[in-house]
Amino acid sequence: MDGTNSSSQQLLFVHQQMFQVQLNEGPLTRLAVALIMAVLFICINCLLLFTLSSKQAFRETPRYVLFSHMLCNDSIQLLFTSLLYILVMSYLQIHSAACSLALFVSSATFLNAPLNLALMSLERYVAICFPLQHASIATPAATAVGILIIWFLGGVNVVIDILYAVARDGSFFSKSMFCTRERIFMAPWQADVFQGFNAFYFVAVTLIIVFTYISVMVVARSASSNKESAKKAHRTLLLHLIQLGLCLNSFLYGIIERALAMTSSSQLFMDLRYLNYLFVLILPRCLSPLIYGLRDDAVRPLFLYYVRCGAQKVKPVVTAH
Repeated sequence: MDGTNSSSQQLLFVHQQMFQVQLNEGPLTRLAVALIMAVLFICINCLLLFTLSSKQAFRETPRYVLFSHMLCNDSIQLLFTSLLYILVMSYLQIHSAACSLALFVSSATFLNAPLNLALMSLERYVAICFPLQHASIATPAATAVGILIIWFLGGVNVVIDILYAVARDGSFFSKSMFCTRERIFMAPWQADVFQGFNAFYFVAVTLIIVFTYISVMVVARSASSNKESAKKAHRTLLLHLIQLGLCLNSFLYGIIERALAMTSSSQLFMDLRYLNYLFVLILPRCLSPLIYGLRDDAVRPLFLYYVRCGAQKVKPVVTAH
């Protein structure tokens, strides 16, 4: 290993030592709060998924298929992020093969969120700007292909890192390790590529959402026959911009953590890192699907119906656009 990678490993070891001190000397209240929050919103996401799967119209409409994928993706992200957080807090080593799988899922779902937002925005763009072609472009098959592309783009970087680690160390999968992303960095260029992928995806998604937002806004001002639908799509894309801002918070998590690690006080580092984890990484993943789902006029009544255990009957209306 060269100097850059060695420094990264030493920094990670300091982090893990701090986690061990915090877990042994203090109460587990903070960890419990983080886990309860993650479990609570995973349950809400699952109820939203059940709501979307309960009606055929939801299952066949591309925008709701993509929304379902966002719910599923963020739930998996919350689950694996919490699992990895517990492992680090407990200073536990796990088998490298299991760690590689966990890192693939957590890294892929992390990047899938903004990519899914981009695809949802493109679907709204086609629906409003090319309404006659929407049915032939936004098909269930095309939506499935789009989701597969999202998973490919989200997971390609971590797969490259894992394969490179195996190529550099033939016994990589037979070892135990502390399960963090940095542990599979075998060369300094991998950290640079990792940051580059994050920056490229975020900039590309930002450009896509801004482009679709402006295009739909122009249509909303000029169209006369489909003005109401254009205004709804305009509000939806504005919500996508807000969700993108929440995703940006998650991208800043690693940068903030590295800055916090430079503090001389280990207790201050632990306090700030916990707040960073809770409000920068976890909370945006929790709020984004919930805000989107409760805003939708077709999903909200049926969701509240299931929340109330069927105490009030509703008849949600699902439109193609």
